[in-house]
Amino acid sequence: MAKAIPFRQSPQAARARKNRTLLLPMPLATCDDLALRVHIALDAMRRRQGNVHAAQTLTQTMILTGFLAEAGYGEATFEQMRQAEADVSAAFDRGRDTGEWRLDNDAVDRFAVIVSTYDGQLRQAPLRAVAEASDRLERFRAGEPPASMARRRA
Repeated sequence: MAKAIPFRQSPQAARARKNRTLLLPMPLATCDDLALRVHIALDAMRRRQGNVHAAQTLTQTMILTGFLAEAGYGEATFEQMRQAEADVSAAFDRGRDTGEWRLDNDAVDRFAVIVSTYDGQLRQAPLRAVAEASDRLERFRAGEPPASMARRRA
């Protein structure tokens, strides 16, 4: 059996390969896995069987959807995000106060639009855009003000 000729991997070739990968959409199996988690969280909140993790998942999805839309992938309006934030905030308050983690029917419908948009974004956006949105989310969660995130991006 013939042996493969070992080629030296230069750092420049590895970097170029990584940069090309970041220009491609995420693998479909990864998109499906991420989207399924969000759909499960939304369904749990719809069935009044949610928990803090489901509410956090929907919150993070809402933020990522906004960041990806801002980057040009999919559409999300300020009003849509503002209302979704109020919906999930009410769910957190209700969950903390009563132990019932849920979204009302109108909120479920609004989040269904966001989740569908997120689904499409994962399939459409290059991996670089998704990674940048995730980095912004992590900085946001760490308490970095949105204004400094916008300056950093510029």
